[in-house]
Amino acid sequence: MELAEHIDQMVLFSGDGDFRSLVEAVQRRGVRVTVISTIASQPPMIADELRRQADVFTDLIELQSKLGRDPSERATPRERGHAPKFLQDPKGNDPLYKTT
Repeated sequence: MELAEHIDQMVLFSGDGDFRSLVEAVQRRGVRVTVISTIASQPPMIADELRRQADVFTDLIELQSKLGRDPSERATPRERGHAPKFLQDPKGNDPLYKTT
């Protein structure tokens, strides 16, 4: 709520109906609210009242191609447990497995 006076738009990644009153309150202050959740699951992971209150509702399935990862890109079981490349030092050493 404290941010409402400083923003024009809010994106809420949740389906919890308890957020409906927050969404309504920030909308009264002129903030447009996008709610991202899913209705594709059984039961749907978004409360109907939250979906109806939002200015825009986006189903996660619509974002899958933009946010998802191709299963072939997943690490093999042997690679799991190592730090991602961006966390490794320039020499390729893994900070999670330091040797002393």
